[in-house]
Amino acid sequence: MSDPVRGTDGGTVGQIVTKTKDKTEKPSLYKVLLLNDDYTPMEFVVHVLERFFSKTQEDATRIMLHVHNHGVGICGVYTYEIAETKVSQVMDFARQHQHPLQCTMEKD
Repeated sequence: MSDPVRGTDGGTVGQIVTKTKDKTEKPSLYKVLLLNDDYTPMEFVVHVLERFFSKTQEDATRIMLHVHNHGVGICGVYTYEIAETKVSQVMDFARQHQHPLQCTMEKD
């Protein structure tokens, strides 16, 4: 839609083009998941949850036990880039400490 712009003498000097703003969509969210294994110590998993997901010791222990008992547990829900970074950080940290801990992400 355009509106005429009037000069000081009352004549038209141009037009202002107005455009409606597109509605911004919220970004997709992704769950970061820890997978259970029979080798990674429970204390290490709690440490990972505290360090990379800012969980309290109580919350980290609860999540670790859920992973232990159910095979998988949610560490958090994030945008794609943040989830991808957290998965990479956890996997690198686990490898550095020679643990087979697996961390993945899936669309929420």
